[in-house]
This record gives sequence, structure tokens and C-alpha cells, in this order.
Amino acid sequence: MNEMYAHVSIRILEKEYQVSCPASEKADLMASAELLNEKMREIRDSGKVIGLDRVAVMAALNMANELLQRTDDDRELKDIVGLRVKAMRERLDSALDADQQLNL
Repeated sequence: MNEMYAHVSIRILEKEYQVSCPASEKADLMASAELLNEKMREIRDSGKVIGLDRVAVMAALNMANELLQRTDDDRELKDIVGLRVKAMRERLDSALDADQQLNL
């Protein structure tokens, strides 16, 4: 089945770009463009980085770093939840075993 595509106009640092995406992803694209624009403005306005290419690279690096940190946080949380579930299973198994022994 062919998905309908949307042609979207996004604005990043006062420059307009035409982008196509699946219509169902238009809102996500708009939100992503707004986030990127915000990050690039912060970097540009800091005055520490000059040039659109460098601003874009710094924004991309910062966003990639944030993504990696969140991925690590998610992995750590998943490990913690996994250990808790395992402990709960073991306690439940012990309780069920004790109950079965009482019924015999």
C-alpha cells in the first residue's frame, strides 16, 4: 500500500527548506525541525561558534550526545527493572512451592 506523502516547509535559522515525508509523520517532522532550530539558535546566539555549517555540526553533536545519554539511562533502567522482576518471580515461585508443600 502506498502511503501518502506530505510536502512540508520548515524554517531553520531564518532559512526555509522543503521536505517530503509520509503524511503520518508530518507532526513529528515539524517538532524535530523546531527542536533543531531551537538548538541551533542557542549555539549561534552564544557567539562561540561562527558559520552555519559549524553551528549545524555542533547542534548535531549535542543532540547525538543527549540521545546516547538517554539510551544509556534507558538501558540502566531496563536492567534495574529486569532484576526486580526476577526477584519478584523468585519470591512468587518460593511462595507457590511452600503452598504446594503445605497442601501435600
